[in-house]
Amino acid sequence: MSGGIGTSIHAHAKGPAMKVRVHVSLKPGVLDPQGRAIHHSLEGLGFTGVNDVRAGRLIELDVADGVTDADLDEMCRKLLANMVIESYRIEKVAAPELKA
Repeated sequence: MSGGIGTSIHAHAKGPAMKVRVHVSLKPGVLDPQGRAIHHSLEGLGFTGVNDVRAGRLIELDVADGVTDADLDEMCRKLLANMVIESYRIEKVAAPELKA
């Protein structure tokens, strides 16, 4: 059976799993209504000293070891971040060490 729409050779990478975190945030200068609402709520609760709030999102992926940095970058550019208004940062998370 051949691959259909949305499939790629990268979708079948094998190997041990790796955890990746993608941090997506609005680019500077883009209005952030969620951040403004959080800032307003903090002030309403009596917290002072917070000058600005920018809200973003965290996406965690468990991927096969064979998934490359280029594959991760492509995932972000094509789906995970809106490149017009958002930027992203990819973080590979070290596996927790098992204690005996």
